[in-house]
Amino acid sequence: MAGRLIPGRRIGSRRRTLAALAVAVLAVHGCITGQLAERMADLTRAAAMPARIEVAYVRELELAPPPVVAPAVAPPPAAARPAAVPASAPRPRRAARPPAAPRVEPAPAAVAAVSEPPVATPEPPPAVPVADLPAPGAAAAAAAASAAIEAQAAGASAPAGAASQAEAFEWPPSTRLSYRLVGNVRGEIHGNAQVEWVRVGTRYQVHLDISVGALLDRRMSSDGELTPLGLVPQRYDEETKVLFRAPRRLTMHFGPDAVQLANGRSVASAPGVQDTASQFVQLAWLFGVNPQLLRTGGTVELPLALPRRVDTWSYEIVGEEPVHTPFGAVEAFHLKPRRLSRPGGELSAEMWFAPRLRYLPVRIRIQQDAETYIDLVIARRPELGSADKP
Repeated sequence: MAGRLIPGRRIGSRRRTLAALAVAVLAVHGCITGQLAERMADLTRAAAMPARIEVAYVRELELAPPPVVAPAVAPPPAAARPAAVPASAPRPRRAARPPAAPRVEPAPAAVAAVSEPPVATPEPPPAVPVADLPAPGAAAAAAAASAAIEAQAAGASAPAGAASQAEAFEWPPSTRLSYRLVGNVRGEIHGNAQVEWVRVGTRYQVHLDISVGALLDRRMSSDGELTPLGLVPQRYDEETKVLFRAPRRLTMHFGPDAVQLANGRSVASAPGVQDTASQFVQLAWLFGVNPQLLRTGGTVELPLALPRRVDTWSYEIVGEEPVHTPFGAVEAFHLKPRRLSRPGGELSAEMWFAPRLRYLPVRIRIQQDAETYIDLVIARRPELGSADKP
């Protein structure tokens, strides 16, 4: 009897030990699973694209001469600077200028250019606007802004009375542009595209949506703030859906001094940096406040954050040419990247900005190589939203 009881006790003890271990393992697994679930939920929330601001579009934008904007609005640091005038060159007109009454808001250089007759000193040749990207930092940004204001003053040709009639710049209401799409991506393609500019108070969103039937859907969205220097992106999202493939998502975050790329790597930012979606509206804003930048043969530079790197893009102003639309031919300035072929087959964009449609892009040609491109031409007049409310 004794020989049977002892083994039974040992077996019961082992069973209780195994049961306790199983409970402990399950508890640990449950805790780890709960933590993983919370982290996955956090990642899902972080990856979710910002909610799209909904706008009601109530009327169409008619062709009209662009408004004359007072030069009180400072251009962004990456705006153009005349190549013909060195930064260190003396400015005899500013030195000889008598004190002037502060009747207009612009900077002193702009006041001198508008209100003073030229002195008998040799005039520099007409300046061709060429963008000058400064190095990151407050001093570089201030120097670039000063140079841009001087460029604006040098290029101003309006009479003195025009300054008093100029309007202060005001951001346009939410706007939607619809495009007809043709192109070639392993064969001829047709589709539609849309650029939507939405603002509520000082917050903005820019959405570029491209659809090629059931073959391709791509959405590029920029979310950020409006400032006196234009658009300041805070986040960029890109979502691509291709037939028979899993959707692909890319996200970038913008900070004061750095940009977190799609792979999580942080790189130094640049003053006035834009993303793939915001660049179109930023350039329209730049030309609206500095129309003299649109000169055939000139160059405009724009720091651009792409999913894999931050780079400076140089656009040559080819000239003014008509873009044929369903509502008639529209004169527009053609901007072409200086280098069409980018490393790694990255996309480049040619753009046509129409002064009579508030410098909005009426045509956009996005190209990867000679055989892979899409061409967007505006399909109807831009649609304007109701009054934006903060």
